[in-house]
Amino acid sequence: MPDRDDLGSAWKVPPSRYFASRPAEHAIGKPFSLYVAMADGCRIALDVHLPDGDASRRRPTVLILTPYVRRFELAEGANDVEASPNSYRYRDMFTARGYAVVVVDARGTGASFGTRDSFRSPRERDDYRAIADWIVAQPWSDGAIGATGISYLGAACDFLASTGHKAVKAIAPLFAVWDTWSDNYYPGGMLIKRLALVYDELMLALDHDRRDLRSQFSYFSNPALKGPQPVDADTDGSLARAAVREHLANFRMPDFMTEFKFRDDSLPYDPAFTPAAFSPYNYLDQIPEDVAVYAISGWMDGAGYANGTLSRYLTLPNAERRVMLGPWDHGARVNSSPWRSRVEPELPVLGEVLRFFDQHLAGRDTGLKDEAPIHYFTVHAEEWRAATAWPPVSGTARLYTAPDGQLATAQPDTPSAVTYQANFAAGTGFQTRYERIAGIDATAYYADWSKRQDQLLSFTGPALERDLEIAGHPVVSLWLASSELDAAVFVYLTEIEADGTARYVTEGLLRAIHRAEAPAPRNYRTTWPWRSFSRAAAKPMPVGQPQLLRFALLPTAWRFAKGSRIRVSIAGADADHFVQTPHGRPPLLTVLSGGEKASAIELPTA
Repeated sequence: MPDRDDLGSAWKVPPSRYFASRPAEHAIGKPFSLYVAMADGCRIALDVHLPDGDASRRRPTVLILTPYVRRFELAEGANDVEASPNSYRYRDMFTARGYAVVVVDARGTGASFGTRDSFRSPRERDDYRAIADWIVAQPWSDGAIGATGISYLGAACDFLASTGHKAVKAIAPLFAVWDTWSDNYYPGGMLIKRLALVYDELMLALDHDRRDLRSQFSYFSNPALKGPQPVDADTDGSLARAAVREHLANFRMPDFMTEFKFRDDSLPYDPAFTPAAFSPYNYLDQIPEDVAVYAISGWMDGAGYANGTLSRYLTLPNAERRVMLGPWDHGARVNSSPWRSRVEPELPVLGEVLRFFDQHLAGRDTGLKDEAPIHYFTVHAEEWRAATAWPPVSGTARLYTAPDGQLATAQPDTPSAVTYQANFAAGTGFQTRYERIAGIDATAYYADWSKRQDQLLSFTGPALERDLEIAGHPVVSLWLASSELDAAVFVYLTEIEADGTARYVTEGLLRAIHRAEAPAPRNYRTTWPWRSFSRAAAKPMPVGQPQLLRFALLPTAWRFAKGSRIRVSIAGADADHFVQTPHGRPPLLTVLSGGEKASAIELPTA
């Protein structure tokens, strides 16, 4: 069964039905493009798409802010090739339905001049206000601006709103972080080792117009794509080539991200510049409360994007804010449910964003105000649910580790322990939640999980007497001793079906030196254990002495079927994705069960 929204009663008007009521009514012609000068003189390239090419009518604007080339110049004769692989979906969705669409090459990218001095640079944020000023001054603008986009483009929506520009009425950050450090690069305080490298290769390919590198990224690999499309006035392309030369000075992600080993680390030459500077949560108080916000993510969305989506919802005071969480990977390229009937998602994600913009930009009565603010998909039940708060359930099923690899419903009275030697060569493979965030294709998520989880330290419960549905963050409390001063602790939740098939459900991880918890600050609310990941709070593990590691697994909604068994597995490494911790010293991990130091997992249930 696919992720259809017309089964059940989660919506009064399902997104697919609303989308069907809004067919394309306008022609999408060739855009016009130009440079807009910023306050410091930097020229930013942008495309303007107007419905039917008509500049005489005032319309609301959907703004797309991208570092991934707004449009490519095409080889001669390549008329059937898409010139805007990163943004054509927004163009086709919104222009054809009456919106002006403005697509911008961020500073230091595409045909724009300047350099990138960081990931999501604060300088870009300043540019966004100037671009909004330019839009509302145009004769085709009705003065209302919305913004949307996936990943980097989604966080740019937050930054645009945080400029406080009065024209910005609604934003839809899709598959976007709230905290770049822990939602993306350092989940659990552990660096994803290849992400920075692959991202750097992608940006070298795009920013430096390295077509030899671009071929390895499927989204940009068509040989008919040349360099960034010059603006209309740049008839010989000399300005675009000059802009690309400036990009040679752009920051390099592996060098940049490793400056921040702790979340409060700063650049050595700029003590005020920490990861907060390129994270939306840092600008909470500058986002006007009358901006409408609709954040969308998926259960298989990378290292923590769903956390970002939920934290954004929990933190913002804005009266109109919404969340949708589907069975999707990063960007909803794939429906990741093992029970899907097709790889591609069924639910029209951008169709739901259209409804949102129709309500808050175009002034249409879409019925959105009558819908619940939260919608989420329950995997294995293969149904959508509606909720008015997060988490959507208030109960807990607590399961305890027990001798002989058992997962018990009652806490064992007698203390016991089991050891596990971390295997620094073991990994989760390359069809996981981490590939898509690096721009790598993945479609068959965790298809070999039955084999891989057999190599882990596991605790398995009895066959379920009835279905058990969870929704939210599973939280583990591990009493753990390590033979080394540090450890990487990975915990996996699995459904073992009645026929023995192992289904990956979700996972969580924590670097042991970051075990200290702290209250969540006001600009970063959570309903799961929070920690500062600060340098001061980090403490080595006392060798051989049990310590409590309490942390959340990534959120999910999942129905464990009657007759299935629940399994919790523990590992000391994921060599395919994370840095080795500690270096060259695979720790012997001891998990305690029962008595006063009982390890357990809490599953969020109704």
